Amino acid sequence: MKISGRNKLEATVKEIVKGEVMAKVVMDHKGTELVAAITIDSVEDLNLAIGDKVTALVKATEMMVIK
Repeated sequence: MKISGRNKLEATVKEIVKGEVMAKVVMDHKGTELVAAITIDSVEDLNLAIGDKVTALVKATEMMVIK
């Protein structure tokens, strides 16, 4: 599969919290916690489970820096 997104982070699924429609997927990328909100259908279609190796695609329209 080809995709235009360039911000790809290899990660491991640490936790999946399912709600009624959406799920919170917590991943680990080199010691940094990443969190994504995806649909329950997507969790099921991907057959996601704790320990799975995944790729997190990051798309942002804005980034801020504070010091």
